[in-house]
Parts: sequence; structure tokens; C-alpha cells
Amino acid sequence: MTSEIEDYALIGDCETAALVDRMGSIDWLCWPDFSSPACFAALLGTETNGFWRIRPKGNGWKTTRRYRQHTLILETTFETEEGAVRLIDLMPVRGKNSHVVRMIEGVRGEVSLRMEMALRFDYGRTVPWVTRIEDGIRAVAGPAVAVLRGSVPVHGEHLRTDADFSVRRGEWVWFTLTYGDSWIPDPEPIDAKEELEDTEKFWRRWVSKLKYQGPYRDAVERSLIALKAMTFRPTGGVVAAMTTSLPEQLGGTRNWDYRYCWLRDTTFTLLALTTAGYFDEACQWQDWLLRAVAGSPDQVQIMYGLNGERSLVEWEADWLPGYENSKPVRIGNAASTQVQLDIYGEMLDTFFHALKGMDQHTIDDFKVLVLLLEHLEAIWKDPDEGIWETRGGRKQFTYSKVMAWVAFDRAVLIAERLGFDAPVEKWKELRDAVHEQICRMGFDRQKNSFVQYYGSDELDAAVLLMPLVGFLPATDPRMRGTVEAVKRELMREGFVMRYRTERVEDGLPPGEGAFLACSFWMVSCLKAIGREDDARKLFERLLGLRNDVGLLSEEYDVDRKRLVGNFPQAFSHIALVNAAFDLEGQDGTRRRAHPQGRAQEVPAR
Repeated sequence: MTSEIEDYALIGDCETAALVDRMGSIDWLCWPDFSSPACFAALLGTETNGFWRIRPKGNGWKTTRRYRQHTLILETTFETEEGAVRLIDLMPVRGKNSHVVRMIEGVRGEVSLRMEMALRFDYGRTVPWVTRIEDGIRAVAGPAVAVLRGSVPVHGEHLRTDADFSVRRGEWVWFTLTYGDSWIPDPEPIDAKEELEDTEKFWRRWVSKLKYQGPYRDAVERSLIALKAMTFRPTGGVVAAMTTSLPEQLGGTRNWDYRYCWLRDTTFTLLALTTAGYFDEACQWQDWLLRAVAGSPDQVQIMYGLNGERSLVEWEADWLPGYENSKPVRIGNAASTQVQLDIYGEMLDTFFHALKGMDQHTIDDFKVLVLLLEHLEAIWKDPDEGIWETRGGRKQFTYSKVMAWVAFDRAVLIAERLGFDAPVEKWKELRDAVHEQICRMGFDRQKNSFVQYYGSDELDAAVLLMPLVGFLPATDPRMRGTVEAVKRELMREGFVMRYRTERVEDGLPPGEGAFLACSFWMVSCLKAIGREDDARKLFERLLGLRNDVGLLSEEYDVDRKRLVGNFPQAFSHIALVNAAFDLEGQDGTRRRAHPQGRAQEVPAR
């Protein structure tokens, strides 16, 4: 039976990660990094595509689980009539190789257990060649080797590797699985208990830097740990999620590969990291961004690979059934070739906040920005595919134009602060022209709201970001009207939809869940317009959607009461962190704007 998305917990080593369900099964693991072909099930819980289970024999056992405090070490306790054991899952922060460590501790009585492993490579398509070694097995599939070692004997059965064993109170059994290259000597063994101790120390040290001390400390901490786990340590890139093709609607076709780095996430991520006190990670993310966009400004993409790769060709793994029969299963992402004007605003806003928070910029960095702005000057009036990467044709999306305004506005602020020679007066004129056009063509007087695109009467939750990026004050009547219109037309069961997919021609069949990041944006907007009680109520309802270990996916199916979309989702957790800080701020925003479009800095908290 396929586990539900919310049944999974995350473990990781800051270069790759795995998902573990409530019943002790690892059903997703990409080696050697987030975007590589899966070693285990390509879709969660599908029997034919790989898994690694450790659980008591027989029926009638129950489980509880938690993360060890301030860490990404997962503890699952199995209770049976005969006794209890604790399964401890972790991935040590990587040295030369990536490891999964699974340890079983006897808690009470004696429990008989079974370990079953079905190794599969290439998204479940390749069965490896397995041979015995002294303390386990060696599995080879082309360039990859996975070495399983354990403290109990294992044996082969039905294209699986199994083990049967018992654990008494006070006893320990361990298994390690290590990834390596098949053409060199096998990776050296590791000491499971030492890795457990070192991993706990690593996470506790990292968490100790957190500045947030408000009422939502536990939720903010868990979200930041998840974000750290989704940061590719060698380059500083942050993946949007560690899975592909988990559907936005169960049984639907809105299934995308999110194992890449989006430029759109840069501002939100930088704000979350710097506000929380994680300046090293913020600097690495900023450096990743500079490397990724280097080159001709007309070739800037909306997303890149972990190392800044540009070729993210989308294809379909047609041999896979899809999560709960949701097809197609997509690998790669064709949206990487789209034109999305908002990314220029995201990039300039990222540079602005990096300058303000970390004082980190050089003249060479600024020259990159000037080239980007010259290109934006030529294209800002053009239609694009927009923030939601629609596949129904380009439009004059309001949010895209807002972020074009942000780009010119932040360029002015950066140039004035650094004192660099730049065409500031031209940028000011462009900023004001964009502002005037949006207010004239993107606002529907009948609805008293900004709309999704020029000439439309449809709403888009992305316009909730307008006061948060400083386009207009949250107290402006047009913004108050927009917040009320979004509440009226885009909220279902108290949560915010991106837009009405049944009414907007976006090139795809209608239907998806409430978008969690948009709901957190509503929290910040409600606080900004003075409705703090409503903001806190919504925030706490959103916290209630997290699974039992504090993780969120991309969306929430309000009918089935289930998490949907890729999991865990960085955007959701970033939005949670930023909303938590906004709730503790003076007016719910960290950026303001004069009604005529002159951004003003807010004093740092």
C-alpha cells in the first residue's frame, strides 16, 4: 500500500536526502545528489521500484516517531506485545561518501524484526548485480555501487536482500548503506555509533545559531533544519524540493520535477536565512546566484541545476505508474526555458538585501546587475509565462510587472548606497513608468483589486506580495481591496489557492490544492493591514497542516485533508519562517514603499 505524502520524514546529509515512512521504510533516495536517479523507489511506496524496510515481524505492532531534539535524526519506536525497539535513522554530513545509517536499539523485552531491501537504480528501472562481501552485500549498476554492511547476517531472496534478527532491551543492531563509484575500491566501513554522535553534534551546533525566540520557535527551527537539509553544501544551491512528480492533485497531471534551484526563491530564502542568523548559508546562496547567472543577460534562466547547470531537459519515465496513479512522471523541467520577467526583480532584491544584511558586494557584482537591467529595459513590456510557469501562452502578468518595478527600484537603492557610477536617473524613470502602468492596467476598479494579468478579471495570490516587496503600502486602499478580494475568491476552507485553475487557461487540466506559501503570504498581509488576530489564527491553522514531524509539502488538498505536491517543499517552509518573523515585527513587513514607488528601508529588527 502506498503511504500518504504526510507519512514521510526527512533525513539528509546536505548533499542528498531520503524519505522514511511511519512504518520504517525508506522509499526515496537519490544518490549521489538530490537530482540524481533514484536508488530506491522513484515514487513513494511503490513495491516494484525499491525500498528498505526495518520493522517487527507479524501484525499488531504500533509506532510513534519524532526527531531527536534540535537535529535531523529520526527515531521511530515500535511497540509490540513482546517488547519495544527504537529505529534510529540518519545520514551523516558527508565526507568522502554518502551513507545512510539505521540503528535498532532494544527498549523493552525482546522483539523479532525483519530487514528487507530492494535496491533499484535509474528511477526503478535497473536491478543491480549483487554479490556477497564479508559483512553484507555489494550492489553494482553501471557507474554506481551501493555497499550494505550490518551487524547481523543478510541473505538474498526474490531479488531482495533480507535479514531476520531479534533485539533485546539494551542491545543494538546496525546497518549502513554507502554509495560510491563502481570503478574504484569500495568505500571504507564507518562506525555507526560514532556517526550518530557526530551527526547529533553537527545539528545541535547549527541550530544554536537561530535568533528567533518568539512563540513559534519549534516550527521555525524545524523549517530551517529542513531548509538546511535541502541546501547542496558543495555549491550553496537550495533545491525547491527533493522529489519529483508528487502530484498537486491526486490522479492528476500537474506533476513536476522540483529537484532544482529556482531564482524566484532567492529573495525569500535570503530573508529567511539572514533574519534567522544564518549568514554563512546566505552568503553561499548569494555566491551560487552570481555563478548561475554569469554570462549573457539574455540567457538567464528561471532555474538551474545544483551546480548551476542550464540543461534541464524534461522527459517522462513512462514505465512508472505515478504516485497514486498520477501520471506522467516527469524528470527534468521544461519551465527552465520559459521567459519569466519576475526573476529580475527577485535577483535585484536579493542583492539589495544581501548588501543591507551582509554588506557583501563588489564593483564586479554590480556590473553583472547593470547588464541584467539593460536587458530588462528592453523586455519589461513583453508578455511572459509568469510566476506560476503556466503552459497556456504568454500574458501580461501583473506580478511579473511588479517585479520588474522591484528590479529598477532596487537598482537605484543599490547604486545610491554603493556610490557606483550608474544610470540612476534612467532607472528612476523606468521604475515610475512601470509603476504607473501597473496601477492603470493591472487594477480592476469594479473588483477593487489587482488582477492576474492586464485586461483580466481573474485574481492571483501572487499580488499579495505587492506590499511585501514595497510596491504599495499595505494600508493603501487598493491593497486592502486586493486582500479582501483574494480572501473572497481564492480562499477555500480558510486557505489560499494560487488562482482558479478551472477558469484560467494555463495549458493544463484544472484542479490543485491550496498553495501553502500563498497562505503564509496572506498571514503577512493581514498583519501588515493591522489584522494581527486574524493573521495569527491563519498562521496557527497553517501550522496544523504540518505532519507529525513538522514538515510541509507544496499544497494542501482541502477536500481530502491531505498534503499534496512535492515534499518537503522549501518554498512552504521559507514562507513559514518569514511569516513567523513578520508576526513579531511592527507591521508585518520588512520592506515598504511610498505610493509613488520610492522604496524606503525599514530599520532592522
